[in-house]
Amino acid sequence: AFSLGAALSHAGQPLYRYTDAQGTVHFTNVPNDRKFHRVFLTERGLERDGAPRQRSGAVPEHHGYDRLIRRAARAYALDPALVKAVIAAESNFDPRATSHKGAQGLMQLMPKTARGLGVRNPYSPQDNVLGGARYLREMLDRFGDLSRAVAAYNAGPTAVDRYGGIPPYPETRKYVSRVLRYHRGYHRDFAQR
Repeated sequence: AFSLGAALSHAGQPLYRYTDAQGTVHFTNVPNDRKFHRVFLTERGLERDGAPRQRSGAVPEHHGYDRLIRRAARAYALDPALVKAVIAAESNFDPRATSHKGAQGLMQLMPKTARGLGVRNPYSPQDNVLGGARYLREMLDRFGDLSRAVAAYNAGPTAVDRYGGIPPYPETRKYVSRVLRYHRGYHRDFAQR
């Protein structure tokens, strides 16, 4: 299984797995069932669900969507490093990502939110990133503060209103911290050359 993971990793293909009731582990690069979960290749082998472990302070390296990110950021007057940070935190650059709550695509848009933003195909990187950037712009305009806008992107604007700031949810607090760290780290990817 590890050699399959290494081969797919080198081919640039995501890898998914699930363990059936008999304990047999199944791998695929084309998941056709929600029971498959994305795995990542690390120095210690395969790690289920989530990004590969990073050294403290490290940000995930990925440049495949930088041109699209620039375009979406320009369309909605956003810092492209922020859009990339949200993508990294939300999906780790996996356009097929689907959360257990139903959020979809690179920027993990909920179906109702995606429809409201006019996103026809949430798994299309272009549709998803343009829709997610628009939603991020709406949150920034509404809250006028980067941390609260990022918290609203994760927990919803109603939760930020209710608590008058970042909600006390551990997941949201970690998310805001991660996005802000990634945001600082991705400035170099968009520096003028």
